Amino acid sequence: MTKKVAAKKVAKKVSPKKLDSKQQTIESLIELIRITSTVVPNDVFKTIEAAAKNEVKNTTADYAMGIIKQNIDLAKYKSQPLCQDTGTVIFYIYHPPGFHQTPFKELIKKSVTLATKKGYLRQNSVNSLTGENAGTNLGEGHPSIHFYEHKSKEVEVKLVLKGGGCENVSAQYSLPDTGLSAGRDLDGVRKVIIDAIHKAQGKGCGPGALGVCIGGDRADSAYYAKKQLLRKLDDKNPHKDLAALEKDIVETCNKLGIGPMGFGGKTTLLSCKATHANRVPASFFVSISYMCWAFRRQGVVLNKNFAIKKWLY
Repeated sequence: MTKKVAAKKVAKKVSPKKLDSKQQTIESLIELIRITSTVVPNDVFKTIEAAAKNEVKNTTADYAMGIIKQNIDLAKYKSQPLCQDTGTVIFYIYHPPGFHQTPFKELIKKSVTLATKKGYLRQNSVNSLTGENAGTNLGEGHPSIHFYEHKSKEVEVKLVLKGGGCENVSAQYSLPDTGLSAGRDLDGVRKVIIDAIHKAQGKGCGPGALGVCIGGDRADSAYYAKKQLLRKLDDKNPHKDLAALEKDIVETCNKLGIGPMGFGGKTTLLSCKATHANRVPASFFVSISYMCWAFRRQGVVLNKNFAIKKWLY
């Protein structure tokens, strides 16, 4: 072999091995989990930043909002979870017709396990009967996975990490509520939402954000309320009555003086997002899903090879 031929062989670069679809899906899902756990979406950050500027300087509320902002910056810089409670892991998958849900569900579980090992998720999921923690974040009903067929040819994956503290101050009311003088109308709905925020008193790591569902049965009402957390904080409800309710709830609750972490101040709520569902005449439920300031919600569009094509928030 001549030196010239040998040199050519040495100079030849080996192309990186192309990931197969399963490996690529897992890589994409792990990255989605990492970003969701460590970086608040732009709409949430802008809302928090504006709220912080609104607090009176050198007050406890001003200090609390400053700590929240520092926490956001540090988590992003170090790529570490925003909170030690990485919460219930909730996936929403939107897919085209003919999509195979079962194998994708298994890849989600694999990704959750690997993300837990990497430290993007804490080992938070325990068996409710035995208290056993497998250390994988896998178990009956966890992660929570929801599939929807849509017309697009692309796959969208949205993820919410719902902390236990804010879940504890979520609530469900049945109208009429005589104790609150709340009837079966939007004024009654308003009263029970404000009551839920008043009872929380900053617990659940306020300032919070609300997802609300008016109507439905007990299960669907809670489900649709939580799904409202997928909306951007700066969007506007197309239903004018609900848009007015959302605005009124935020303005009213921010006058309660509860403030961030219950320390007082002007920032009790960051947003309120409401929807409605049909009900039977005998029931009138109002469900309130409370989300903490560490509003961990993100989403991606995957290309045909299941690599991340676009971030949704």
